[in-house]
Amino acid sequence: MRRLPFFLRVWAGRRRPRGSYEVRRETAVPVPGADGSILLTDHYAPVTDREVPTLLVRSTYGRGFPWNLLYGVRFAEQGFHVVLQSPRGTGGSEGDFHFWRHHAEDGNATVDWLRKQQWFTGALGTAGPSHLAYVQWALALDPPPELRAATMQVPIHDPYDALHPGGQCAFGLELGLVSGAILLNRGAGTAGYTRAVLRLLRHLRRVVRAVPLLDSYRRAFGGRRQEFEDWLTHPYPDDPFWAGADAGAAADRLTAPVALATGWHDLALDQTLRQYARLRRAGRTPGLLIGPWTHSSALEEGWNEVFTDAVAHLRAHLGDGPERPGRVRVHIGGEWRELPDWPPPSAPTRYHLGDGGELHAGGPGDDARTTFRYDPRHPTPSLGGQGQSRPGGAVDNRRLEARPDVRTFTTAPLDEAVEVIGHVAADLHVGGSTGHFDVFARLCDVAPDGRSVNVCDGLVRLTPDHHDGDPVRVELSAAGHRFAPGHRIRLQVSGGAHPRRLRNYGTGEPAATATRLVASDTTVHHGRTRPSALVLPVV
Repeated sequence: MRRLPFFLRVWAGRRRPRGSYEVRRETAVPVPGADGSILLTDHYAPVTDREVPTLLVRSTYGRGFPWNLLYGVRFAEQGFHVVLQSPRGTGGSEGDFHFWRHHAEDGNATVDWLRKQQWFTGALGTAGPSHLAYVQWALALDPPPELRAATMQVPIHDPYDALHPGGQCAFGLELGLVSGAILLNRGAGTAGYTRAVLRLLRHLRRVVRAVPLLDSYRRAFGGRRQEFEDWLTHPYPDDPFWAGADAGAAADRLTAPVALATGWHDLALDQTLRQYARLRRAGRTPGLLIGPWTHSSALEEGWNEVFTDAVAHLRAHLGDGPERPGRVRVHIGGEWRELPDWPPPSAPTRYHLGDGGELHAGGPGDDARTTFRYDPRHPTPSLGGQGQSRPGGAVDNRRLEARPDVRTFTTAPLDEAVEVIGHVAADLHVGGSTGHFDVFARLCDVAPDGRSVNVCDGLVRLTPDHHDGDPVRVELSAAGHRFAPGHRIRLQVSGGAHPRRLRNYGTGEPAATATRLVASDTTVHHGRTRPSALVLPVV
């Protein structure tokens, strides 16, 4: 029998981090937004005569289950007033929802309302995952003086980069569809939202394979959604459409201590690490927690770690908890480790691609080439990793690697362990017959029994400006991984990961309206003349 879903196990009381306080709740409290729109807000209060700090959670995903439990009840049990609010156009609040507009001013309007509440002590923290973290960054662009701590789980700060990772104009189709179904239907009520998700699941496979995408996507949403079309048809970061979307500058201004939590397979991993680095450059000492999680499993399998870390951070800076300097805590090789900073010192080690699928740490060998054909009519699928599909995270890649459009380069079995902690890259000399092609590179750990498990990956989109054999750097996501003795290091190379990243049509036509699908022959050059290599930060 399958186990109950995680949230239901929490509801049943299992794996529950228990607090010291009983909780009372007041629902649908009207709070004025910056333009006077009424923002519905639930107040969770610990039953105590003591003065306790306040936690603001602005939830785009609604105020019902599981957010009422995980961020309302659970944090109130720990001794915090929790203000759980639905932003404009969500959860019954007035106004029109927008992915990135109005969150800063409405957050400050809510803080102004808090100042008038008898129970508010002036000690304020914020919390929440994903888009709930985005609204925290937005508030921090003009932080109120009461803000003393922020806890951000699987946080995004730049919607453009989330939907067009790396600015490569390779649209994150899967995330766009999932985000559209979730964010754009939060005002439809529970029944309407459920219908929207079921509709997406029913039509997803057909939608991602049909052309033109500007027509096919409508099946997933039951009609046109201008927001999704805007995300798709504005592929460049300097487009005025994205003006004001990036809240990353908050890291330069925010003096309140920040705790960040992410996963090695979280779609927000790279954004989180960039914000960590930005906070460090600003002289801050943020906390950083990285577990073996995806974007969603951080709040499922990782919930105890994520919750405990957040409570400790909030108590240290809002209440009477012990002093807690910023720390880096990461999960590597089945165990938790504390690091002095991120990334730790490492030696960039080059593993060169060789003929016959070899990968070795010595110098490059004789000149050779490896080719494969990528056909957008039968695109290389996404499997595991940072995508929203199931299964996500670390999975066996043997089925993927058996495809004729995937090539692998593998070391001999390791005599001793190799630990990789930091940012991974692949320097490849490549060419494509159509001029319009993608290169997807993935680092894998091959066990003695042949299982090939993905560690991290990245994609670069190339145009005719790139000439055959020219070098290109594929930036893979950061990794924290231990290759055990007897295991092998593998670089996997292919032409895409659809629908996680929208397939390359091979024509250069706009992604939204293209209808022609042209196969491309991709060549990877390697050897002394063109020394293609995997670059690992070995510690």
